[in-house]
Amino acid sequence: MKFCWSTLRVRNMDESLKFYEEIVGLTVDKRFKAGPDMEIAFLGDGETKVELIHNTSSNDVNVGSDITWGFEVKSVDEMINFVKEKGIAVEGGPFQPNPFTKFFYIMDPNGLKIQFVENL
Repeated sequence: MKFCWSTLRVRNMDESLKFYEEIVGLTVDKRFKAGPDMEIAFLGDGETKVELIHNTSSNDVNVGSDITWGFEVKSVDEMINFVKEKGIAVEGGPFQPNPFTKFFYIMDPNGLKIQFVENL
């Protein structure tokens, strides 16, 4: 079995795409209408994708506080400086729970916790 994608319902497709493209560094693979009130975008260039869904008739989004998406970066310190320059608050960290891993958290525009991880 292969993991295909993780889906997030978003309040604003353009704002969310801007975040995942400019901050996380993902590229849009597909973006399409899925009916009169629904738009879907898939991001990422590997096997596993991030799927964003926006329902134009409802901006209600409920993201659980115990869910985190992790993305690998070359340098946690550089990424912290980058997100701060973009006006995004660091929600936690940096943490180094062992000699091999360092990470920190921010929130996406929909309240999803995003983790940036450096493998040392």
